[in-house]
Amino acid sequence: MKEIILILILQLVYVPILTLRTIFLVKGMSMYASAFGFLEALVYVFGLSLVFSGDQSIVAMIVYAVGFGAGIILGGYIESRLAIGYTTFLVNLMTKNEELINRLRQEGFGVTVYQGEGRDSARYRLDILTKRSREEELLDFIEEYEPRAFIISYEPRKFKGGFLLKAMKKQKVKSKQKPKNDPSHLK
Repeated sequence: MKEIILILILQLVYVPILTLRTIFLVKGMSMYASAFGFLEALVYVFGLSLVFSGDQSIVAMIVYAVGFGAGIILGGYIESRLAIGYTTFLVNLMTKNEELINRLRQEGFGVTVYQGEGRDSARYRLDILTKRSREEELLDFIEEYEPRAFIISYEPRKFKGGFLLKAMKKQKVKSKQKPKNDPSHLK
């Protein structure tokens, strides 16, 4: 019975690691992917050796498969909580909603506004790049100010420059500076 429980636990560890390794690889973070790949192989070989050692019971194989399925759910949950990466939102509006644009900028979102020609009238498009961890916050602001907005989102593979990167660099510099009332900066 201990082996069966261990097989389940190993699958609940293995599959989320596999999920994260794949995500890091797709996002171009190969060093993280490599580290997770090492852990993945270690757990995989150990778990599989338990399944195929001894009497090779059907129960052990079924538990292995059930653990794999449950591990996928757990891996997806972990990934959504980590929210690794960025999302670009294209927000199409009927009117140029200055109140929404200003609010988004006040909240730290980089917003670029374009005017275009729709079928019946002028349309306005907001391009917004944000960290995935702020997606829901952004959508809440849009829903509050423009409930009828047409929204498309996608994950950019690469980007360079822009407001978001400048803001992140400023935050890193501020976090590295010591407060003036901290005497350790005088050493």
